[in-house]
Amino acid sequence: LGKLIAWGENREEARLRLLAMLDETAVGGVRTNLAFLRRVVGHRAFAEAELDTGFIPRHEGELLRPAGELSEEFWQQAAEHFLQTEPASVRTDDAHSPWSSRSGLRFGMPAQSRLHLQCNGRSRTVRMPCRSQLAGDRPLEGDIASKLAPTGAVRRPKAIRQGRTLYLQWHGEWLAVSAFDPIAEAEASHQHHGGLTAPMNGSIVRVLVAAGQHVEAGTALIVLEAMKMEHSIRSAQAGVVKSLYCSEGEMVGEGAVLLEMEEA
Repeated sequence: LGKLIAWGENREEARLRLLAMLDETAVGGVRTNLAFLRRVVGHRAFAEAELDTGFIPRHEGELLRPAGELSEEFWQQAAEHFLQTEPASVRTDDAHSPWSSRSGLRFGMPAQSRLHLQCNGRSRTVRMPCRSQLAGDRPLEGDIASKLAPTGAVRRPKAIRQGRTLYLQWHGEWLAVSAFDPIAEAEASHQHHGGLTAPMNGSIVRVLVAAGQHVEAGTALIVLEAMKMEHSIRSAQAGVVKSLYCSEGEMVGEGAVLLEMEEA
């Protein structure tokens, strides 16, 4: 529980100071009502002291804003702060390797970084120019990154980096942004479904189980040949083979359901 107290020679001075304090307060990792309080204190009716027990219901549409779509500007700001706060990755065997740099090096093409970010159940791939080209780029100071536009007049969103999560202040709300590996997620998706789908286009070489058969976790179920290599589809957990949807010699496409299992 936290409390902000502002004072002034009169009510309006105290209100404006409280507004400034709310704007400067940064909390990451937990949900707060900072944005709601900012909208209340900044509301015209509150400024004019038109207050009673019906204040919130009367202005609910302005005070309790529903979560909307995240704009392109949000993703760009998130990517910029994420790059700014990304720790260096120096190879022990080659401290000067260009692949350790976060500069977005690409041979024969302009330097550019590509980030896969997710926030509030949404994901986006963002392309950013070389870090040295980012306006106002500078090292993270302490836990909070606060940046100014090139003119020095407009303050950019604050950000707090904790491990692999970036908390970005956006329209008064603190949103958690994290990076993800799309390839790893695809592989995890196959594992989540028990390895029951084809990981790539290929030919069924062997079907090692039958419907109704009990199998243990890690049991090889199907062998798929692709790119002149054999890939074993294994059971992610103990269970019973419920149905088979492929046969030996059949060509299957990536993502095709090969068999169905149910837990033992």
